[in-house]
Amino acid sequence: MRRLPAALSAFFLAAFALVPALAPGTAGAAQAAGSDAWSATHHLTRDLVDASGTTTTADSRDVTVSVDKHTDLQARERINVSWSGAHPSGGRAANPFGVDGLNQEYPVLLMECRGLDDPSLPADQQLSPSTCWTNTWNERTEKADATQAPWRHDKYADPADTGALSGVSSLPADCTDTTLSVHITPFVSAAGKTFSGCSETTMPPEAAVGSADPPNEISAFTDGNGNGSAAFEVRTDAENESLGCSHTVACSLVVVPIEGISCADADTACNKTGAFDPGSNNFGNLLTPDLAVSPYLWWSPSNWRNRFSVPLEFALPPSTCQLLGSGTPVTFYGSALMRQATLQWAPAYCLDKKRFNWQANTMPDDAAFALMASGGADAALVTGPRKPDDKTVKVGFAPTAVSGFGIAFDIDKPDNGGQEDSLELNARLLAKLLTMSYPASSLGQQRPGLATNPISLNLDPEFQQLNPGLDAVHSSEAASTLLSLSTSSDVIKAITSYIEADPDAKAFMKGKADPWGMTVNPAYKNLKLPVSTWPILDTFVPSTPGQACLANNPAPYLPKVAAPVSSFQQISTAMILSWPNVNTVCDTDTNTGLYKLGRIPPQGVGSRFMLGLVTLGDAARYGLPVASLQAAPGSYVAPDTAGLSAAVALAQQTGGKQGAFSLDQARVRKSRTAYPGMLVVSTAARTSGMDKDAAKRVAQFIDISTTQGQVPGRGNGQLPQGYLPITKKGVTAKLYAADQRTKAAVLAQKAPAVAKPKVAEPAAAPAPAAAAPASAPASAPAAPKAVTPKASQPVTAKTQLVARTAPTRSGTGGMLLPGLLFLGLVGGLVAALTRFLGRAAASGGRS
Repeated sequence: MRRLPAALSAFFLAAFALVPALAPGTAGAAQAAGSDAWSATHHLTRDLVDASGTTTTADSRDVTVSVDKHTDLQARERINVSWSGAHPSGGRAANPFGVDGLNQEYPVLLMECRGLDDPSLPADQQLSPSTCWTNTWNERTEKADATQAPWRHDKYADPADTGALSGVSSLPADCTDTTLSVHITPFVSAAGKTFSGCSETTMPPEAAVGSADPPNEISAFTDGNGNGSAAFEVRTDAENESLGCSHTVACSLVVVPIEGISCADADTACNKTGAFDPGSNNFGNLLTPDLAVSPYLWWSPSNWRNRFSVPLEFALPPSTCQLLGSGTPVTFYGSALMRQATLQWAPAYCLDKKRFNWQANTMPDDAAFALMASGGADAALVTGPRKPDDKTVKVGFAPTAVSGFGIAFDIDKPDNGGQEDSLELNARLLAKLLTMSYPASSLGQQRPGLATNPISLNLDPEFQQLNPGLDAVHSSEAASTLLSLSTSSDVIKAITSYIEADPDAKAFMKGKADPWGMTVNPAYKNLKLPVSTWPILDTFVPSTPGQACLANNPAPYLPKVAAPVSSFQQISTAMILSWPNVNTVCDTDTNTGLYKLGRIPPQGVGSRFMLGLVTLGDAARYGLPVASLQAAPGSYVAPDTAGLSAAVALAQQTGGKQGAFSLDQARVRKSRTAYPGMLVVSTAARTSGMDKDAAKRVAQFIDISTTQGQVPGRGNGQLPQGYLPITKKGVTAKLYAADQRTKAAVLAQKAPAVAKPKVAEPAAAPAPAAAAPASAPASAPAAPKAVTPKASQPVTAKTQLVARTAPTRSGTGGMLLPGLLFLGLVGGLVAALTRFLGRAAASGGRS
């Protein structure tokens, strides 16, 4: 009854979801003043009854659960959850997500539930098992013979729930009738609809097989010392409408340490204590656990009473300014490095009537700069120096954010050693990954020039020398590539500049073998670097005799392994879900019956190995570990405050006192402390020919973004993690000084002269009786005085957080209002077109 078809297991590797709450948490919860962390300790016990009817407390534990943050959460942000004192787990699953994690004993279950653990609230606003999300019906319905139904003997169960049918008063019509003992935990959606949850067809739409997101819930493993940890992905109503969590609908992260059923009698099934040894594996899900100590019965009173409930509070959603902002949106286009800062900055502008409605859209830096220089946008957000094509246009650069790129990794240590938390990479290893020089499999080994190369990164002696103790036996396609961008970006230019500046990497690109004999893919030999767009040059199609699918879909193999994507958001999502974008799996198209190539399944916990090129802002938001990169030979530097600060100190301004700052990789190679991936994002704006209102807007943005916007924090208007604050003093003082110069130049420029058209004097006509006044354009805000950053309260919208509600939704209105706002923004066909082209691509979904 508790087995799921193996075909479904591919969908269940992810991170998980949770959401808002301002109400008090469970008893014993503690939160330090000014801290976003949360911690609580509960005393857990389990009572067993022997054959003589004697009750004994078989286990007693003080369990502490801690989280690193639980307020101002963005969608898909990951919360780090840790615990101590829990019962050691047994029968570890390769994939602990959703149904695949059920065949374990004594795990710690993490799940997202709507509502709060606050007894003062009305019953329908409190969380309960019926408001907790699970991705499959198997996690909500349990069927067993009466002799194998331990929940019927739960010491803490209501007598009404100890019969053959429990959880519901009568068997729903859409549930299969059975002579077995049955417990059903229905799911109640945010809209108030009840899903019986007893089959695939009786679950909410987000739980459908093939749905966009893998499971939300995780049955996490506890080590032999009672300790464990997991990264839990939060999701909002944008990802899961049925659950419905948002900044106005309260939700909780519920952590249930599975201690086992406390028994009311000597029932054999209830009194079982486990079939697996602590620390053992059940990777194939081939063995069945003792039900009484498994997460199948998370809803039973014995387990549910042991829950920890962490109240969650979400930040305003990305659509806030589109729906609630005052004034016409003014969009700056440019660097993807600004994405996480934009999420927190935009509401602080659009919800403040003293400011303009600032928004930012991702666009390749070169295109954004050209758009600004031609007058199509007030400003561009770019990294590095550049000049307008029109030499009569003058442009100033105001440093706005110090961040950069990173190489995120998701790698497990051998033998259940847990996730690796540190990694060292150099420029030559990055060159090997980008040039598809690892053959990935026997198919890639057919490619001339790659036959003797290590199949994947983890088998490369150079990598092993830098990172000892990782899997040096098993190869994989995912471990042979770096998930990267297919589009133009200054980040690609930066990483290829890093490769070009390294003598060993440069020699490798020219065809020189590394000390172990590995050579570059011939397709990339002598590629001139740096480049802003990484080219896909390998065209080799391997021979596939006896493989009908591949024979019917002949295509270059290694580009299918690399499979770059169009946005950093897609890369981050793939890393969160441990889901490589390798597109080499043969499948059958259900519509045509023909073979097709698709994306490989997510990787299982314990055997993960993948890397992705990410922004430091995304890495910090989503809890992605990032590798240390080699600076000077033998020195590996992390993208932390020290590494970014040292890199800023080396950054140089070019193009005069209003020029952009950039990092010369030759200088980095002489430093032992500077992080090579640091980039300075500047607000580039014209200092000649800009109209007065636009100049005031740009000056206001420079002033606020470089003062209030540099105060670290998670609130609206503050600087998120992944960025180094720009301040008046210290290593970033030169950036702040440049801001002031550029702001002054923007304000000081003279608006272009506009010739007044000559209008013929009209014939006399009677004045209208009550002519409506013409609509005057809203005046631009005056440039404010410089503001000194203070650790003040962030700007917030006045929205009230409630527990569970049935929200009123308007599908037409939801689509129409953004459309109207968009039309209001259009000042001409060019502006409209460039806005459309500048939008960031949607995050990666299922192939």
